[in-house]
Amino acid sequence: MNARVQQPLANNQHAASYYAASSHLQPDHPPLAGELNVDVCVVGGGFSGLNTAIELAERGLSVALLEARKIGWGASGRNGGQLIRGVGHGLDQFSNVIGSDGVRQMKLMGLEAVEIVRQRVARYQIDCDLTWGYCDLANKPRDLDGLAEDADELRILGYRHELRLLQANEMHSVVGSDRYVGGMIDMGSGHLHPMNLALGEAAAARTLGVQIFEHSAVTRIEYGPRVCVHTAQGSVRADTLVLGCNAYLNDLNPELSGKVLPAGSYIIATEPLSEAQAHELLPQNMAVCDQRVTVDYYRLSADRRLLFGGACHYSGRDPQDIAAYMQPKMLEVFPQLAGARIDYQWGGMIGIGANRLPQIGRLKDQPNVFYAQAYSGHGVNATHLAGKLLAEAIIGQHSSGFELFAKVPHMTFPGGKHLRSPLLALGMLWHRLKELR
Repeated sequence: MNARVQQPLANNQHAASYYAASSHLQPDHPPLAGELNVDVCVVGGGFSGLNTAIELAERGLSVALLEARKIGWGASGRNGGQLIRGVGHGLDQFSNVIGSDGVRQMKLMGLEAVEIVRQRVARYQIDCDLTWGYCDLANKPRDLDGLAEDADELRILGYRHELRLLQANEMHSVVGSDRYVGGMIDMGSGHLHPMNLALGEAAAARTLGVQIFEHSAVTRIEYGPRVCVHTAQGSVRADTLVLGCNAYLNDLNPELSGKVLPAGSYIIATEPLSEAQAHELLPQNMAVCDQRVTVDYYRLSADRRLLFGGACHYSGRDPQDIAAYMQPKMLEVFPQLAGARIDYQWGGMIGIGANRLPQIGRLKDQPNVFYAQAYSGHGVNATHLAGKLLAEAIIGQHSSGFELFAKVPHMTFPGGKHLRSPLLALGMLWHRLKELR
């Protein structure tokens, strides 16, 4: 029978998600009012901004953080909750810019990024359902060949966590579907409740003295030796500015916003499943992700819901009914869920750069303005790495990692803000057609 949908549901990216419904009590932070003077002003209350603020405050700087809506409102509080090693796609392509040793350092930073999350959760005792265990899923034999190459490279890099390649006849030990020809288990990656991680990090930032202001959208920035960041009711003067808005930067800084494409990603959550059902779907409670351009990713929540996401959209248009769009995709993987009710549906914008590498650096003509954006699906861990690298650069500490990221040039998407999404959608269609061969 057809999957049943409970009404009302979140029919657009701004409505409440499962994470919002199941998050810890969120304190209200006041909007900025009046004038404030600090060492660093951070714009953006997602993982980029929160972790930069924590890293700076741990080093003794005074920090004000401005969030246009609520902490974790964007992709940080609405993503799939998958904590996966790595910071980019095809890092070897950058060897002509940063050299082979630079590429190796970036690959090692992709492993370090997960450890930063691990340590932050432990240090500040953040309750976010952090669970270890992840599996890359191979859709085709060539995907399995690629996973074997990944495993070899990780071992050469000294990866200390268990890796295990699986053949088709072993896949039911990880996922209750006949869709995959193999996979690779990685016990150094896993999954978590992203909104609770963001809320826990906001609480940690407050204990360190960071001043957090919500409902404080930035209206204007005065650049100079000391920046002045204006909101509707106040302003912040600071020696340094950090822009951590990612896909929600909009026109705040056109130079940066032209280098990141907001792309929609969508998730549905089933009703709570029985222990037997949950064990049938994901016997080891791992997060999983396939290898297609339009990527399926899914996992179980702490209350045994299947959270099924993917269908990355580059067109700039959201589906009118996310559940109706995503349920058939879920049922292709798990036909046994045909009778399961869908309790939540939501979406959000992730930031994607043309070369799929996170953009971490400073403005050339404004050396006291730093930024981090365009994580291209690796945001949960890469944002935490970005915060560390930005803090090192801001305090003047030598940061080879920051310098490596800052060296890589990033293309501005052609066509302006109205045409760049349709143009990229055509490009991604070409990649999808290649998958069919």
